[in-house]
Amino acid sequence: MLVKEMYHDCLYYEEFTLTYYLYHLLAEKKISLDDDVSKIDLEQADHQKVLMLIQNNVLGIHKTRIFSLKMNRKAFVFIYARSEDEAIQFYHQFFHRTPLNCHEYPLEFELNRESGNISFRDMKKEFRSFPAIAGYFTRRC
Repeated sequence: MLVKEMYHDCLYYEEFTLTYYLYHLLAEKKISLDDDVSKIDLEQADHQKVLMLIQNNVLGIHKTRIFSLKMNRKAFVFIYARSEDEAIQFYHQFFHRTPLNCHEYPLEFELNRESGNISFRDMKKEFRSFPAIAGYFTRRC
């Protein structure tokens, strides 16, 4: 696997700490995008500089998660947000009430749609801004 493939995977799977380490090593020319990942040595990184990059969010990346918020006994809404608090606040602004509960789901969780199965991670690509409503689920019973 090449560094550029790993860098892409880190962004895709939201492994942002490793993304910043790779960014730093690339900027310092200690690795190149066309190197094999076996050339990566995180000990070559200046850990203080990487910490500053993360704290200043120089790449402008934010982890977006998926939450299930219970609307009533049978109905749930899925909301993409950065945090549980942001999901609850968005719910409150949109529905003008407080959800009964809020639980995070893994982005790898798959749903069945008309066109087939899709993970929350892949569905997230359909949205341009967050927080956002991903969809609704109603339990039978």
